[in-house]
Amino acid sequence: MSFQPEAIRAFEHAGWQRAASSYGNSFAPATAQFIAPLLEAAEISSGQHVLDVACGPGDLAAAAAARGATAQGLDFSAEMVGIARSIHPDIVVTEGDAEDLPYPDGTFHAVVSSFGIHHVPRPELALAECKRVLKPSARIAFTVWATPEENIAWSLVFDAIARHGNRSAAQAPPPGGALNRIDECVRVLEAAGFVDRSAEIVRSEWVLRDGRALLAALSAGTARMAALIRAQEPSALAAIASDIDSQAERFRRDQNLAIPIAAVLARGRKAVD
Repeated sequence: MSFQPEAIRAFEHAGWQRAASSYGNSFAPATAQFIAPLLEAAEISSGQHVLDVACGPGDLAAAAAARGATAQGLDFSAEMVGIARSIHPDIVVTEGDAEDLPYPDGTFHAVVSSFGIHHVPRPELALAECKRVLKPSARIAFTVWATPEENIAWSLVFDAIARHGNRSAAQAPPPGGALNRIDECVRVLEAAGFVDRSAEIVRSEWVLRDGRALLAALSAGTARMAALIRAQEPSALAAIASDIDSQAERFRRDQNLAIPIAAVLARGRKAVD
C-alpha cells in the first residue's frame, strides 16, 4: 500500500475522536507511568514555557505545570481538546496539527510528546515543526511504544490474535513512521535537525485483572489496536482473551496481572544558531 498521509490522518483522527471519552479510564493508566521520565528527559523546570504535542487529555502538560512550568497542549482531536480543557482548566489547550504548529518560531523552552509522534502521518515533519517553535538550545523529548518483543502487553494481544483471529483484519493504513526502536527514534531526530540525540528503553508494568480487561482497555483507549481488536470475529474474542490469560499467567500478582510494558524514550536538542 502506497504512503497516503491524508488516509493516515483520517484514520487516526477518527480513532482518537472515538477513544477520547473513555481514554482516561482505559489506556491512561498505561501511559501515565512514563510521564515522570519524559519530563526528566526534557529537563522541565520552573519558569519554562513547555508545549505538549498530541496532548490528549492534557496529563503530561499538567505534570509539567506542577513542576512550575507554563504548559500548553495541542491535539488534533476536538474531543480530546474538550476533555483536556475540562480536566485542566488552567492549561491552554489548542486544537491543531502537529505537522503545522500554530506558534511563532522560538516560543518554547521545551517540547514534549507522550505516545503521540508515531500517530502523525509524517513524524519527521512534526519533529521539524517542534524544532522550529523551540528556542535555541532547548530540548525535545518524546515516548513511543517499544516493539512487541520488548512490550509484552502488545505481544500477548498480537500473538493471541495470530492464533485465534486475523492479524490483517483491521485494514488500517500503515503508520507514517515505524518508531518503535531506539535507532529509528534517533534517526528521525537527526532527520529533523536535532543535536545531542539519544534514546533508551524505559520499562514499567500495567496492572490489569485479566486478558479481557487488557482487550477492553485497548479497545476503549487506543486507535490502531482498537481497530484491530474490533475487526476480529466476535466468536474469536473469547479464545483470544483465554489465550492472553494463559500466556500472561506468569505475570500474575495476587488477583491481577502485572504485565510488562516498555517505551522508547527519545530526546534531542535544538542547536544554537
